[in-house]
Amino acid sequence: MLQLMNTNFANEQTKLLHDIGILDFVTVDLGLYLDTHPTDRSAMEYYNHYNRLSCQAKKEYSAKFGPLTLELADTADCGEWKWAVLPMPWEGGCA
Repeated sequence: MLQLMNTNFANEQTKLLHDIGILDFVTVDLGLYLDTHPTDRSAMEYYNHYNRLSCQAKKEYSAKFGPLTLELADTADCGEWKWAVLPMPWEGGCA
C-alpha cells in the first residue's frame, strides 16, 4: 500500500500500524497547514488523498487484526464486541 521507506517489518500487522502512523501524521500536518491557508486547493487535494488512504488502511487493519477505533468495531459478522476481547496494539497486540 504505502512505500515510503525500505523498512523490514516483523509481520503485516506491524507494517500496517507503521503505515497508519505515517498517514495520520501527514493528515494532521496538512490539517494544521490548512488552518492557516484555507484556500490552498493543492493542499486540500493532498489532504483528501492522504485522508482516504488513512481510512482505507485503518479499515484494512481492522478487518484483519481487530478495530483500532470504536468506529471500526463492526459487530455485524460475528456478534462479538471485538473491541473488548482483542489486545490493543499498545498491549502487544501486534507482536
